[in-house]
Amino acid sequence: MSGITKSFPGVRALDGVDLEVRPGEVHCLLGQNGAGKSTLIKVLAGAHQPDDGTITWQGEEVILRSPIAAMNLGIATIYQELDLVEHLSVAENVFLGHEPTSAGFVVRARAARAEAGRLLARLGHPEIDPGTLVGQLSAAHQQIVSMARALSHDVRLIVMDEPSAALDPDEVDNLFRIVGDLTADGVAVVYISHRLEEIRRIGDRVTVLKDGRAVAGGLPAESTPTSQVVSLMTGRNVAYVFPERPGEREEREVVLSVQNLSREGEFDHLDLEVRAGEIVGLAGLVGSGRSEILETVYGARKPTTGQVSVGGTPIRPGSVRAAVRAGIGLAPEERKAQALLMLESVTRNVSVSSMSRFSRGGWLERGRERAAAHAATRELSLRPDNPEAHIRTLSGGNQQKAVLARWLLRGCRVLLLDEPTRGVDVGARAELYSVIRGLADDGLAVLLVSSEVPEVLGLADRVLVLREGAVVHTAPARELDESRVLDLVMEGSPTP
Repeated sequence: MSGITKSFPGVRALDGVDLEVRPGEVHCLLGQNGAGKSTLIKVLAGAHQPDDGTITWQGEEVILRSPIAAMNLGIATIYQELDLVEHLSVAENVFLGHEPTSAGFVVRARAARAEAGRLLARLGHPEIDPGTLVGQLSAAHQQIVSMARALSHDVRLIVMDEPSAALDPDEVDNLFRIVGDLTADGVAVVYISHRLEEIRRIGDRVTVLKDGRAVAGGLPAESTPTSQVVSLMTGRNVAYVFPERPGEREEREVVLSVQNLSREGEFDHLDLEVRAGEIVGLAGLVGSGRSEILETVYGARKPTTGQVSVGGTPIRPGSVRAAVRAGIGLAPEERKAQALLMLESVTRNVSVSSMSRFSRGGWLERGRERAAAHAATRELSLRPDNPEAHIRTLSGGNQQKAVLARWLLRGCRVLLLDEPTRGVDVGARAELYSVIRGLADDGLAVLLVSSEVPEVLGLADRVLVLREGAVVHTAPARELDESRVLDLVMEGSPTP
């Protein structure tokens, strides 16, 4: 890709970007949210047409007029926001648009299932049933289905956008094995990730984007210092530090109490307390019950046994309305699909859980709604400072701030955070960490889930380690390190 330029109304997303990818290499594409990564890969995928510049594929200049044109050349893209059809089966998704047929028009469903099974086995997941509806799969297994769909074509280049975001450490190891197998066969991989430690582990070369321009291209991934990469991405030096935990203080009231909470097949006999001003972290692999616990506390799942209480008052199990009224708020893992109204403004996204405050006589007082939402977003330094901006135009970090502002406006007492920095760039993460610590310091009880163990240890005051739906260890975060937590989640056994 040479001199690629792309503008949208009022924004120049790409300004003369060059990208060179070689057969059999993992080329890492880095940059903060808004740097132009998504636009560049959509140009490469044929989803956007560049205003200027050229694309040369295997020595010949090409024009990629559509995603089908790119795929026919052997270019596959796996987006972070997976473009799967939930009401179709795994096999139907894998071969969508190029189904095996007889006589040119009769779909050979059995052949499609068999070939999908072979591809899933190649990816290390023979347990995924090709006949299962995709909507019934976990986020991690949906990611595997997207990879199988890419491999169902004769690909020579695969673009992976944040492929490890929904994967646990074992799944990441499997992903890297897959990437190694692909590159050994001469397939090129463009790999996008905010986890810089992955880049050094898997990458060959690195291109860094900032403000729509390539500020560095072809850097050796293994030998380029992390500090240099961060400086190129942000234009400044960023210290990877978490906010300081508060010092010794008087023990505060228990705000959230969970007693003997179970959900059959997901987690068993959970007891935990979170005090005002405390951040409690849940650490464990995908499938350990982390997210299911948060959703059950929030009332989105009904427990088999047990009780959730806020401020000593039990709340009705399996009722989101009861949980919200009691003061519980949830920032879910799938921010765009589960929390945000993507076609609405920042104001409406922040006010949606507090609409009754701004209604009088059946009429919505938009001025009061806008002022209250604006006050909540300014408290969290959301940018741009424009309550009428469409939420879809904001970066991942600022979209997450809008979700937090919603619960701040609601006056919640308990904040549940599921993967709070997923899809958030390295520069914005530190800011989000400060926001979360600040909310706790103001008296909120915070229950945090993250697949990144350093994030749990850096943010939480106390950590519960989960394995197969049970707590295997509880300790202050300062007494744990990453290797100890990983040992516990892999080999631990439930403690009494």
